[in-house]
Amino acid sequence: MALKKDSNSLGSEQEKSQNKDSSLQEFKNLDYKKEIESQLLEVSKGDDNENGFLDFGFNKSILKSLINKGYKNPTPIQKAAIPELMLGRDLLGQAQTGTGKTAAFALPLIEKLSDNKELNAKVLVMTPTRELATQVAESFKSYSSESSNFKTVAIYGGTDYRNQISALKRKVDVVVGTPGRIMDHIRQGTFKIKDINCLVLDEADEMLNMGFLEDIEWIIDQLPENKQMVLFSATMPNEIRNIAKKYLNDPAEISIKSVKKETQLISQKFLYVQRHHKLDALKRILELNNEGVIIFVRTKLLTTSIAEALENSGHTVAVLNGDIPQNQRENTVDRLKKGFINILVATDVAARGLDVERIKLVVNYDFPFDKETYTHRIGRTGRAGRSGEAILFVNQREKHFLRNLENSTRTKIEEINIPSNKIINEKRMDKLIENVNESFLAKDENEENKALIIDVVDNLKEKYSMDDSSIAMAAINLVIGNKSFFVNDDDSWINKQNNSDRNRSNRNSNNRMRNSNRRNNYQNDSFETYKFNFGKFDGVRVANIISSICNSTNINGRSIGKIQIFNDYSLVDLPRDLHRETKNKLKKIKVRN
Repeated sequence: MALKKDSNSLGSEQEKSQNKDSSLQEFKNLDYKKEIESQLLEVSKGDDNENGFLDFGFNKSILKSLINKGYKNPTPIQKAAIPELMLGRDLLGQAQTGTGKTAAFALPLIEKLSDNKELNAKVLVMTPTRELATQVAESFKSYSSESSNFKTVAIYGGTDYRNQISALKRKVDVVVGTPGRIMDHIRQGTFKIKDINCLVLDEADEMLNMGFLEDIEWIIDQLPENKQMVLFSATMPNEIRNIAKKYLNDPAEISIKSVKKETQLISQKFLYVQRHHKLDALKRILELNNEGVIIFVRTKLLTTSIAEALENSGHTVAVLNGDIPQNQRENTVDRLKKGFINILVATDVAARGLDVERIKLVVNYDFPFDKETYTHRIGRTGRAGRSGEAILFVNQREKHFLRNLENSTRTKIEEINIPSNKIINEKRMDKLIENVNESFLAKDENEENKALIIDVVDNLKEKYSMDDSSIAMAAINLVIGNKSFFVNDDDSWINKQNNSDRNRSNRNSNNRMRNSNRRNNYQNDSFETYKFNFGKFDGVRVANIISSICNSTNINGRSIGKIQIFNDYSLVDLPRDLHRETKNKLKKIKVRN
């Protein structure tokens, strides 16, 4: 008994010691949290909002990198996913592009790898395209910028194989890559996967669309059995569900189907334009907004022809399609980010994963094939809380596709007109005045230039007897150049097209009104309701009933009122003053035999 008592006493002492250590650690955590909070306050400078990332328990280096990036509050997908991933759970997430899902899986994985001293990689991230692989790798590097010895490598086709082998031989924490190149390295033994404890499939639906299902399953089968799996997809087709059911272990399921705050930041518009006027319409749109633009087309050939046409109009343009070498693609994206290029003409696949803050406008030059394509396209703008605009070109044959798109996205897309000469010229004048004003406000920034300007003005006044007004006019004329400042092209086709669309819309509206009036006539006392013993179970439709009544009697179709079809019977409102002969014919009426 004494021995048992001593054992309990020993346990009690150990418990006290642990409690003391725990309390001490709690005080340290409080001090650490206060330190981080003070840094956040220093960065935000008067922003009263607290930083929501503090609640996840990230280490100091991660929080510092978030401070440097200006991150303050997690997005919905981050709030839902980060705690689950920190616990080590598998995760099946549905979220649209631009919702912050990269940070949702990158931040907790970096936290878990902070003490990793192994030579081999611990995390593998698979993406459908090279551009997205580069983007995800850059995100990992950015979030771990304050962590020492944290290494991320991107591997994909189109780049030097030997450099990738050399990078994989060194200490690597995270490998991001495309399925094809990952398979190559695994087969050749240049990518050691025995220590992989987490696999992330990013934009899984797009990988399936591109035919990577067999490659994905082969790679998963090569990896260690005990691993955490994370699957993110913008849509959730049956194939994705099957992969999740086959490989994920009791996953946390998160669905951010529509992030209203994000979609509201993207102004979605469309304009009707005939095919032979599309290029002219595009040039007019770019007159109003030509800085940070992506134009989506369906074919590689079209990217080149449109880019050449826009270059001839004075725009700085680049092309992004599947035929462009990888090093040139990376250089193009980098120039777009730095402002050396203002307009990018791209195909859908080539622009996957493209995240450039400068993108303010997305033009759907060719109508997207489906909702997912449209969502990915417009997601290139309005990202991470930034505003943006998306314009969709629609011809007459694509009208019903537009309505289907609105229904599937549950978004009303606003109609706009092609800019006329008047609108473009007003924009040009406003821009000129704005530039002159900005130049005036910045006149004191460079003392050397200021002295030069004063010297030039004095010389003009003394040597050529010019007054201030004449000098200003000459300077503006120098800026404008020899070309005509205002647009004077024939724009009569715009008015004809807009009026044609408006007349078509009015005709449709009038037809709907006539149909509505006819259907509402049943409310008038001059109608009587008849019951017929056929309905939905018999495959009967409204058109069948109207046709049968008109063919069997002398009743005009326009005089038929409301028609209600139920499972085994139908109710039809007909004129009250029908002749007995007509009523007898109605008793014998047959619909669809």
